[in-house]
Amino acid sequence: MTALALTLTVVTLALAGAMAGFFYAYSMSVMWALDAVDPKVAIASMQSINIVVRNAIFFPAFFGTPVVALIAAGLWRAQGLHNVALLLAVAAIAYLIGTFLVTILLNVPMNERLARTTPPVEIEAARTIWESYSIPWTLWNHIRTASSFATLMLTGWALYLAGRHAPTWS
Repeated sequence: MTALALTLTVVTLALAGAMAGFFYAYSMSVMWALDAVDPKVAIASMQSINIVVRNAIFFPAFFGTPVVALIAAGLWRAQGLHNVALLLAVAAIAYLIGTFLVTILLNVPMNERLARTTPPVEIEAARTIWESYSIPWTLWNHIRTASSFATLMLTGWALYLAGRHAPTWS
């Protein structure tokens, strides 16, 4: 069972890292790039991004991170490594609140409103629409980024403690 718990902890680390990098890239490049172009182009580009992001590569990492973390936590707890289990449970909770719920309750509704928007011909009207989307969307994305990195760090800490407390993997 230790090998399975270790494997799932490493998988959690990889998934959390993928999500942290995904959201970080948006916060530190994608949204800046879209803010720098014609707002009509930014609107159309983000509409396209929001369609293609729903895919078989993104979904396992987005939905699987907290699930795998909680399963690993349960396995570590069953082996008596309560501190490792606690770190993984906290990592899952941080992800669920700061990444998953923020996405579902805030970013997705903003994306859906933008999807129903036809970019106006007038550039100032488009700029108003884009800025009313981009500013709050990016703020909430920073929260998702921080939460995903917290999940990553907590999982790394759990992995470190697991290695210290269970040096012989059987």
